Amino acid sequence: MSHGRDVSIILSKAQVGQIMREASGSDGSLAGLFAPLGDLQAFSLLVAASLEDRHLSHSTLRALLVLAAFPADGTERSLAAVADTLGYGRSTTHRYVTTWMAVGFLEQEPKSRRYRRASPVRRIAEAENGHPLQA
Repeated sequence: MSHGRDVSIILSKAQVGQIMREASGSDGSLAGLFAPLGDLQAFSLLVAASLEDRHLSHSTLRALLVLAAFPADGTERSLAAVADTLGYGRSTTHRYVTTWMAVGFLEQEPKSRRYRRASPVRRIAEAENGHPLQA
């Protein structure tokens, strides 16, 4: 028993990444990789550990961080807020956001010009129709 004494454990980024993968149930599959996207902080730790691996695509991991910066509940965010949160330049963030929009994972609200995660139902309907749905 510690009798009120604090205990600290120091882990390497790789160890944190391993713990995060195991906690999220990630088995290395694509579904397992996307599981933590709803929690930016947890996903950031996982990506930070993965960035140490020179065999992985850092740009792909950063693109996933951009997607994770948009709440799953559809809350809108400005490009500047996302860039600032992640510490990326605005032009870099814009390229990632534009790419996610092109493949249907993000959408832009025309009036506010803010971005949000696209509805999965909308993505499926657009894929079946072969073109974006009109609002």
